[in-house]
Amino acid sequence: MIEQFAATLSAHDIHAFARLFSSNYVNHQLSAAAAPRPDVTPKDASVAFFAARLKGLPDLKVTIEASVVSRDMAAASFVYEGTQTGVYFGVAPTGRRLRFTSCDIFRVADGMIVEHWGMGDIAGVMTQLKA
Repeated sequence: MIEQFAATLSAHDIHAFARLFSSNYVNHQLSAAAAPRPDVTPKDASVAFFAARLKGLPDLKVTIEASVVSRDMAAASFVYEGTQTGVYFGVAPTGRRLRFTSCDIFRVADGMIVEHWGMGDIAGVMTQLKA
C-alpha cells in the first residue's frame, strides 16, 4: 500500500490514488492546512488535498525514505519533491524547487486504506514558498 501511495502520486494518477481509500476512510490528521469540512467526506477531502498538491507541483515525485509494516498497519516516511509552477497553499507560482517530508501511518483492510494518522512539514513548505 505504501508503494502504491507513492507511485500513484508520482504518476500524477489522482483516480488511482483515490481508489486506494475506502469509502469509510477516517483521517485522524487534523491541521489548518487540511481542515475538515462537514459537507465533504474524509476520503474526498484527502483526495482534493493531494489533487491541489499535484496542481501546485506538476512535476511532483514522491519517494519512500523508510517504511514499516505490521499486520494491518503500515507506516512510512515520504519525501515530496517538485517545482512550484502552480498555486500551492494559496501562494502564486514561485518557480522554486520544494522538498518536504511527511510521516504517515495507515490501517489497511480489504486492500484499501481505512484509517490514517500523519504529520506533514507544512511549516517547512511555507518557509520554502516564501523564502
